[in-house]
Amino acid sequence: MEWLNRMRDAIDYIENNIENELDSEEIAKVAYCSTFHFQRMFLMLTGVTLKDYIRKRRFTLAAQEISVFDTKVIDLALKYGYDSPESFSKAFRRIHGCTPSAARKSGVKLKAFPRISFHLYLKGDKDMDYRIVERKEFKVIGKALTVTTKDGENFKRIPKFWDECSKDGTCEKLCSLSNSENLLGICIDFDHEKEEITYMIAVEDKGYSADGFVIRVIPEATWAVFTVVGPMPNAIQEVWNKIYQEWFPSTGYEHAQGPELEVYFDGDADSDDYRSEIWIPIIKK
Repeated sequence: MEWLNRMRDAIDYIENNIENELDSEEIAKVAYCSTFHFQRMFLMLTGVTLKDYIRKRRFTLAAQEISVFDTKVIDLALKYGYDSPESFSKAFRRIHGCTPSAARKSGVKLKAFPRISFHLYLKGDKDMDYRIVERKEFKVIGKALTVTTKDGENFKRIPKFWDECSKDGTCEKLCSLSNSENLLGICIDFDHEKEEITYMIAVEDKGYSADGFVIRVIPEATWAVFTVVGPMPNAIQEVWNKIYQEWFPSTGYEHAQGPELEVYFDGDADSDDYRSEIWIPIIKK
């Protein structure tokens, strides 16, 4: 309940200061957690980045104001943090599909992004199997993709990336490099300001080298390791949701800002008893 109240306080802070400059660090302080953890929690719970939410809320309010009142575009631009009416109008069009001037006309359809509210659901219908693991630094080798997190685009693009790597032989080549059928899916290099993450399909690097692949270091960390049972991708997506909706709010841990790992073991990924794992770096609050 305490976590729920902190998230509500953060949303209240955003809404009460929507016309002012909003700093992600200050918003996270209201929720009493690190900036990284708050931004990652926000994205996983809502499907939009914190930056995207603020932008959409501002343009929802701007559209309401411009359609009801005779407010000048330059005044709205300054009110919502834009340097010029041109840059404001361009961003307004991306959200609403029309210019601010056209939005004044009767019958024009505008987008409305409502204020987010958080509710507590006591589920408890399924146990979450996890263990805590300490692991030293290790290297991985694989193929990387940088993808935007705006509007949940990463949730669409990453599955396509897996399909591409499966069809073009990348997955097979990685498995042959490591002499293993197990593959890693890695979320790395979170850039909340640019609203981007890098995702890797990889294997552990034990001195391999191959053209077209990159090598990255996974730092030493304490990991919460969650067991996933069921067909892909639904089973692993369900556990991801439960981690952020149920596990983090009910424990004394928060995200340690490092990479997140998915471990895909050999087997039929479409079967009901297929096993995989999610590894999340954690620290005590």
